[in-house]
Amino acid sequence: QVTATLVLLLSMLSLAAGGKLLVVPVDGSHWLSMREVLDSLKQKGHEIVVVAPEVTLHIKPTKNFVMKMYPVPFTQEELDHTFWRTGQNAFAEGSFLERFFKTYELMKNTSALFLSTCSHLLYNSELVTYLKESKFDAVFTDPFLLCGPILAEHLSLPSVFFLQRLPCGLDFQATQCPNPPSYIPRMFTDLTDHMNFLQRVKNLIYDIPNYFLCDFALQPYAKLASEFLQRDVTVMDLLRQASIWLLRLDFVLQHPRPLMPNMVLVSGVNCAHRKLTQ
Repeated sequence: QVTATLVLLLSMLSLAAGGKLLVVPVDGSHWLSMREVLDSLKQKGHEIVVVAPEVTLHIKPTKNFVMKMYPVPFTQEELDHTFWRTGQNAFAEGSFLERFFKTYELMKNTSALFLSTCSHLLYNSELVTYLKESKFDAVFTDPFLLCGPILAEHLSLPSVFFLQRLPCGLDFQATQCPNPPSYIPRMFTDLTDHMNFLQRVKNLIYDIPNYFLCDFALQPYAKLASEFLQRDVTVMDLLRQASIWLLRLDFVLQHPRPLMPNMVLVSGVNCAHRKLTQ
């Protein structure tokens, strides 16, 4: 019995030594953060397969992992302009209402582009069949866009989320994590985690428009998921499926916040470590 148990444990260790990981990334800075982690996973013996559109900003083929590309209905120029506008908006000044409506307009345009990208992945029957037959162990994805969670649900695979944070506190909702407005500052408020009563009231008021922004941006993914999976699916259904949330957070840089048991702080894991010059 002891010998049989030892053989079983050794076989499990050999299986754990190198897994097969399906990666569904988000382009831009999201990918730059994820790429460093994938390089490390490859060095540890894991097989990495990345699915990405043919038109991208930063996601390019590399010898470290297999890249599966699929066609999309927009050009490189259109994509570059979308990311340029996003960068400009991040540094825009003005009142809360001005920034809100600028963000709303930008989200409307970028959401349509990214939703189209997701749709062309899910309905690429040849690629999805290949993914289904490849017998992956898990999906590694950034849930900032919900295509990865939809694909993980379709393939019946456990998913690992790699992110900094989700807009509108969706990561708090999905994990049932406490998110009190008296303690955690909302976007655009310029507040800290130490607030007086009036600042807490302001923080609560600033939280209200977020529900409209996120509902507009993410509900089309729920509709797409429901059509593709052929059952009713909500945004929360897609986010709650994650086994592990790897958060690129560090309380040295970000405000303190509650965590749930399946949340792991991995700040710095995505940074390239290089020796400084003199």
